Amino acid sequence: MLSVLRGMFIFPLHLSLQLINLSFWAILIICLGLLKFVLPFAFISRAFNPVLDFMLCAFGVISVRLIRLFNPVQFDVQIDGELSKEHWYLMMPNHLSWLDIILLVDFAADKIPAPKFFLKKELIWLPFVGLGAWALDMPFMQRYSREFVEKNPHLKGKDIQTTKRSCEKFRSCPTTVINFVEGSRFTQQKHLYRKSPFTHLLPPKAGGIAFTLAAMGELFTGILDVTIMYPDNPQRPMLNMLTGRLGRVILRVTVAPVQADIIGDYFNDEDFKQGFQTWLNARWTHKDTQINLLSGDQ
Repeated sequence: MLSVLRGMFIFPLHLSLQLINLSFWAILIICLGLLKFVLPFAFISRAFNPVLDFMLCAFGVISVRLIRLFNPVQFDVQIDGELSKEHWYLMMPNHLSWLDIILLVDFAADKIPAPKFFLKKELIWLPFVGLGAWALDMPFMQRYSREFVEKNPHLKGKDIQTTKRSCEKFRSCPTTVINFVEGSRFTQQKHLYRKSPFTHLLPPKAGGIAFTLAAMGELFTGILDVTIMYPDNPQRPMLNMLTGRLGRVILRVTVAPVQADIIGDYFNDEDFKQGFQTWLNARWTHKDTQINLLSGDQ
């Protein structure tokens, strides 16, 4: 009972402070993004982009400080490998909650270049978040089902073209490209619907990440295989965080090399496609086993 009453008190205060933090930085980011749009000169972009990245990271750092203030949270972060803010990275995390994004931005703040997320096109309409992401040059992806493309063949490859255009923007300065390979947040319903062969993960979607590697593979210093867990709050971690009940947060980061055999033509080379899917599924199998061990599942 006391826990419920405490949560009812914390929720409006914590939510208000998080929204103030989000809206403050988003408004600044959007204003600079609009200036960059109105003045489309290379020297303007070079001057504004580091400031925009700083603002994004400041949002993440302050948000996590608020989380620590209102929650008895314990962060368990382990990194296998060396990281640098001067390198390019491709990050592949599993996806459980909107909270993942805040944690990954905070993680990047003092370790690696500011992250660029691949976002669903529908998120452009999300207040503050959509225009803020646009101002930060984050790519918005329109995913089409195979059936839809068969009925509208002129749309074939459109999502890949978007990926290519976005990747070109990332070549000018060190960047961390984040791709939630599962395509959406994990839920038991999605797990059953997709007939996932994994216990704690949705099946990975290989096309987008394969194309990112083909477009930028020679730039990437490494692949960051990230495993996120909320072992004390497996259901609704975002809500638990806002009500002051977030417990342990586990982050495991493995820096893997970008090998030549994972860069190729995924859409026209069938042998490469099968090899890439085998590589990605092996990474996901390892991640699933890691989650089993960390959660104590047998």
